[in-house]
Amino acid sequence: MFSKDNKKVQKGKKNNVYNTETMLPFSEIRSNTVILKDGWLRSIVRVQWVNIDLKNYDEQEVVVEQYKKFLNGLDFPVQILIRNTYLELSDYITYMHWHVDGISHPALRRQGDGYVDFLEKINMQQGLIYVKEFYVIVPYYPLEEDTNNIRKPRWRKFMDALSSKETPEKIIGRYRTFARNSKFLDTRTHVILDGLRWLGVSGERLWLSDLISLLFKTYNPDLHKDQSYFNQ
Repeated sequence: MFSKDNKKVQKGKKNNVYNTETMLPFSEIRSNTVILKDGWLRSIVRVQWVNIDLKNYDEQEVVVEQYKKFLNGLDFPVQILIRNTYLELSDYITYMHWHVDGISHPALRRQGDGYVDFLEKINMQQGLIYVKEFYVIVPYYPLEEDTNNIRKPRWRKFMDALSSKETPEKIIGRYRTFARNSKFLDTRTHVILDGLRWLGVSGERLWLSDLISLLFKTYNPDLHKDQSYFNQ
């Protein structure tokens, strides 16, 4: 009798254990859209940064004013993400290896080999050269509840993500929500891209492989290599 009760207790505890999957707020990535567990949708736009310090005072004022108009012209919330990451030179080193191997002149070949060795030493010292990455995260909340959901405190959103359990009904509901509301998210994303072009800044919407890579690097900061085996 005691043994059976003990098994029931252990079984109940096992069902309430939080694993990595329950801690993540998103459910799946479909094409170019991140679907959260609560059915909300996200698109992510990668922005090519502009070094405003290289511009004169008048040009800086113009850029700042245009940026203000861009933000004030939006009728929906956005999140601006700035990531500090170190420069990844693996692809460039492979490119240089391929070109240096084709050099026939001995002196130029030695210079090329020395340059490649220099790059490899830099690449081995992670964090030696840091770069900034800029992203604009565009949300769409079904049923137009933007204001209520944005005003939720961070701890409430975190607890909602923990308490959400995956069921067939929720999965089917998210698919229907995606099919019904993805076009509205696409419209908002186009507004952001057009606004960035008006600012003179290029941007591109991330697709499946880039979204997976970004999320992987965000939730695994100690692993810097992109997961190249994820293909769209």
